[in-house]
Amino acid sequence: MKIKLRWKLLLILGIVGLAGWSVYPPSEKVRLGLDLKGGVHMVLRVQTDDALRIETETSMERVREVLEVRNITVGTIAVDTPTRFRIEGVLPTEDAEFRAITDEQLEVVFRRESGAGGRYAFEMRPNMAVSLRDESVRQALQTIERRVNELGVTEPIVAPHGVGGDQILVQLPGVTDVARAKEIIRSTALLELKLVEQGPAISQELLLQANGGRVPDGMEVVSGTDDTLSPGAAPQPVFYLVRRVAAITGRDLRTARQTLDEYNQPAVSFLLNGEGARKFGDITGQNVGRQLAIILDGRVYSAPRIESRITDEGRITGSFDQQEAGDLGLVLRSGALPASLTYLEERTVGPTLGADSVRAGVLAALTGLVLVAFFMLIYYKLAGINAILSVALNLLILLGVMAYLGATMTLPGIAGFILTIGMGIDSNVLIFERIKEELATAKSVRLAVAAGFDRVFLTILDTHVASLIAAAFLFQFGTGPIRGFATTLFFGLLSNVFTAVFVSRTLFETILGRRQVARLSI
Repeated sequence: MKIKLRWKLLLILGIVGLAGWSVYPPSEKVRLGLDLKGGVHMVLRVQTDDALRIETETSMERVREVLEVRNITVGTIAVDTPTRFRIEGVLPTEDAEFRAITDEQLEVVFRRESGAGGRYAFEMRPNMAVSLRDESVRQALQTIERRVNELGVTEPIVAPHGVGGDQILVQLPGVTDVARAKEIIRSTALLELKLVEQGPAISQELLLQANGGRVPDGMEVVSGTDDTLSPGAAPQPVFYLVRRVAAITGRDLRTARQTLDEYNQPAVSFLLNGEGARKFGDITGQNVGRQLAIILDGRVYSAPRIESRITDEGRITGSFDQQEAGDLGLVLRSGALPASLTYLEERTVGPTLGADSVRAGVLAALTGLVLVAFFMLIYYKLAGINAILSVALNLLILLGVMAYLGATMTLPGIAGFILTIGMGIDSNVLIFERIKEELATAKSVRLAVAAGFDRVFLTILDTHVASLIAAAFLFQFGTGPIRGFATTLFFGLLSNVFTAVFVSRTLFETILGRRQVARLSI
């Protein structure tokens, strides 16, 4: 009996020691959530129509290029909606070949709607539209996560949100420069390298003068600033006529980093992957002497002249300061967003408010523990000390498990701690009341204690299993604060079964095993 009791005590001491080691020092081991540490909470919506529009425009331009190569004459080619474009002016003599080309290029993604007089419309298939929307949200989620990780934020949360399927929750604990974080997250960072057909010009009207004031098919006008001016000079807006289809995009990037230009000003250099290097080499090799516009998010940062064939490296110059260049390198490394983002919700929690929440939560937990301890001592006398020790060990073990697993402590988590105190005391009350009933039948103290624990164990187990199932459902289907509460509740229930039954009983057995006790203070 003594050997068995010794092993029980060693097990308890081992678990308590491990919990204490896991949680010490608490300032380093216990991770605080947004509501306790301070930071920013944002809900963003992915504008999935952007991804559909890009796919539609890309497909339309691909068909245009093939038609030009095959010498098929058409009239207007234009996008009507994010999922629909039209081609007009198909000659009757070329209609069959036109159909064959569009079937070859578009059949998987678009459905052709034929019309009279050489007019055709192409509508994106519904299943492809759904797939592209889902994929754009997944890509946005991954891109935001990479950007947040490069910011060095501890324990960020980037997760799907809401029921519409197009929202993303972002929580950044400890972030103080909210404006910078928002800009990095929201920046589309769409890098495009496009051949310049005309420009630069000081106005759009002057740029298009040679074309009768209209933008030629397959072209577009983009604006920027004069990159030939010396540093410190006032920037002058300029306009370029470039090809609509980019020669190189952000998808071809391997990495990007902050560097310095020839004026010792901050710039961003980039390296291309294998496929990008091949395309870049072909484009620069075939267009020596022409300008190549480096466009970021629709704005021309520079338009250098191609001096010779270039393969895998380039540089973006502009009016950057050091932090802006570093941030641009960050967003380029993390990849371009597939669609733009809009902010639906934003909350900022200051560190002072977070610290106040921690103090209030700890005060509430300690106050609850003291009041419960006072009640147990008054009502159950010396046996109440057993319950107090069990609850205290329960909280220590729970905190140790949370720290060991790297779980984040939140305000709802503190509420879970306080609830754990109540459930721990409730279990001890059930046991003590049963022991009282057994003592009333004239049983010895040792037999009454054993019977009290044995007959209440299944009741305690049933209630805890039911609560564990509820906590599991809360964690599975809840978000944010609900999951924090569910995590604390789940591990608190497991710890409570151990302390209220095993630890409490071992303490009774230790006291009763040393001497014969005729009367129990309970």
